[in-house]
Amino acid sequence: MGSGDFAVFDQGSQMRAIRRVIESIADTDVTVLLLGESGVGKDLVARAIHAASARHDGPFIKVNCAAIPPGLLESEFFGHEKGAFTGADRRKLGQFEYASKGTIYLDEIAELPLTLQAKLLHVLQDFRFARVGGDGVIDIDTRVIAATNRDLDQAMAHGEFREDLYYRLNVVEIRIPPLRERKDEIPNLASGFLARFNEQYGRNKRLSAEMLARLVEYSWSGNVRELENAIRRFVVLSDGEHAFETLVAGGRNGHPNGHPPVPRPALIVTESLREIARRGAREAERKALEDVLERVRWNRTEAARILKVSYKTLLTKIKDHGCSRSLPR
Repeated sequence: MGSGDFAVFDQGSQMRAIRRVIESIADTDVTVLLLGESGVGKDLVARAIHAASARHDGPFIKVNCAAIPPGLLESEFFGHEKGAFTGADRRKLGQFEYASKGTIYLDEIAELPLTLQAKLLHVLQDFRFARVGGDGVIDIDTRVIAATNRDLDQAMAHGEFREDLYYRLNVVEIRIPPLRERKDEIPNLASGFLARFNEQYGRNKRLSAEMLARLVEYSWSGNVRELENAIRRFVVLSDGEHAFETLVAGGRNGHPNGHPPVPRPALIVTESLREIARRGAREAERKALEDVLERVRWNRTEAARILKVSYKTLLTKIKDHGCSRSLPR
């Protein structure tokens, strides 16, 4: 994988950590489970894993498990023989066969019905299966990456997702944080989208320092996908600036609670773009630190393990960010 392919992973500390995981598993075929909200970039990470692997010359097959009718899922996954069911007038290969020597990416894995989860578990155990309506056993050679935006712990507790399948998929787990926790990436992401869409649509739009500051402040419930679409609208619409203001003032669905936004005083920008990005990164780091500390009941050893920093570095960060709560020893 060339250095340019990894450019997006150099835009923030959390994505750089994900890049290091990708590089560490590049020479393996371990199954990977990607977790994160819709729009955070799970597809991007899956493609980066494939591109970094020894299978990069093979196919990358994406299957959206939520987009296929339940009755067709087994045939879509594993194919069928002629005459297997009404309308099966010829043999059809499944996506696992198409992914041979490459990678199969099972997006929205939590949407699979339990019956197919059981069959998928058996396939992942020995990488062989039979087509629907067939008796012959087919051996496959493919790497499996799965992804979901659902809470799998909750799904397992409700009997909606098999625990044994979870552990089979979760050899390496990569959690992709939401964009609101990666504010240091927003300036570079916005600039990249702006350059791409200006070239694609023959425009010459520019983001002012004030607009960039507002982008960093915004919560981005739709994550990177929402940011990308916001920049696209800004570029293609003649009143793109107005569309931008509507977004940051009223949110994704227009005016909150049906009321127009309160006019904001003009923002006088005195910082450079670098300073704005640095401030956004510091705020994102502080929030991530506090979130983890609260989750582990302020156990510093456990927090250091989750954040993948030394115990000493964690204490320094707590002091730097003014986290003054008394910590249990």
